[in-house]
Amino acid sequence: MSGNAVEVRNVSKTFRVYHDRNQSIKATVLKGGRAKYEEFWALRDVSLDVQQGETFGLLGLNGSGKSTLLKCIAGILQPNTGTVASRGRMAAMLEVGSGFHPELTGRENIYLNAAILGMSDSEVDRKLDSMIEFAGVERFIDHPVKNYSSGMYVRLGFAVAIHTEPDLMLVDEVLAVGDKDFQAKCLQKFDDLKAEGKTVVVVSHSMGTMRTFCDRAAWLENGELQAVGTASDIVDRYTGEAERPVDLGDGIKRFGSGEVQFTDIELLREDGTPLDAVDPTRPVTVRLSFLAHEPIERPDFAISIRDAQQTAVFNITGHDREWLPERLPAGHGSVDIRIASLPVRAGGYHVVADVRAEGAEIPADKVWGAKRFGVNHGGHSTSGGTLYLPSGFESLRSGDDTATGTLRLMPS
Repeated sequence: MSGNAVEVRNVSKTFRVYHDRNQSIKATVLKGGRAKYEEFWALRDVSLDVQQGETFGLLGLNGSGKSTLLKCIAGILQPNTGTVASRGRMAAMLEVGSGFHPELTGRENIYLNAAILGMSDSEVDRKLDSMIEFAGVERFIDHPVKNYSSGMYVRLGFAVAIHTEPDLMLVDEVLAVGDKDFQAKCLQKFDDLKAEGKTVVVVSHSMGTMRTFCDRAAWLENGELQAVGTASDIVDRYTGEAERPVDLGDGIKRFGSGEVQFTDIELLREDGTPLDAVDPTRPVTVRLSFLAHEPIERPDFAISIRDAQQTAVFNITGHDREWLPERLPAGHGSVDIRIASLPVRAGGYHVVADVRAEGAEIPADKVWGAKRFGVNHGGHSTSGGTLYLPSGFESLRSGDDTATGTLRLMPS
């Protein structure tokens, strides 16, 4: 393999996407044969090399083939055509904790998962305390893992995998789990592996991590390899392409990596009824409805309210208010952002909605132009400016012979 840790040659992988899968023999007979399906190309003629001792990143939107390629390298999936070769002991952290049994304790699951990953009991004995400390579950190590939070579960699985000391480590989005302290531990551990000459192949949606952590990267799109090169160059090319918004018509545009998509944006009165015209002196709630196609850690929701000239008159993010849920599970949901008042001049405005994992350079979804509204001042108007401040003229004083002081605004 001439110094390469991984060699991928002309790899293609397809899956069957069923349109109407038959659920019974009766349904099969009545419909006259097999269920209908089409071939989905997850990978198409992909070739690349990962050099020994380097950290290699895989970039691309959801459905681009990153995880499929990682599973082919790990041997979990077999390609339809092409070959994959690797060198040395491998640890694949693709679905961390997938070898755990919910009824067993954390300690028992360490030995079980470590055995699956190829470690002996004596090796686990030596590293047990380090694994438990790394996962931060000392108090709960003898409790069944079915009682663990999702974060504890993932941290323990990661701790076991990272202690196998592999020559080649495959990592799928594991850098997104846990809090900042745990992520810092993970990055430090990867730095240690890198210093020891180990090879790491990682999938992540965090462009900052990719840029600083990886030596080289590959960009996949719709299962096809777009480019391979230094991480900084590939990240620049990928983000430049990904940030070209899709025009949905009617002035609505969106872009993002797709883990979450907004389904509706509403403006609500205090009683929860919808509105299309805002009184600048009254509270208003912006409700963002969404569908999470897959979970994301520490989601950061944001809105921007912009006028007809695209000037942002108001911005707010969850990070601004220190409101970052630990995890956004898959499924439908909504989030409300309450604004005490919106004191802007009369006119037309629209809401820009954004959601991303904390610190991510590319949003999971960003939509602008989907919710347009007017600001109505009623009988009050302003002749210009950005703000509308409730105000008025109260009195006129003129010809007051008792006034004293120096007249500063008139020439002497």
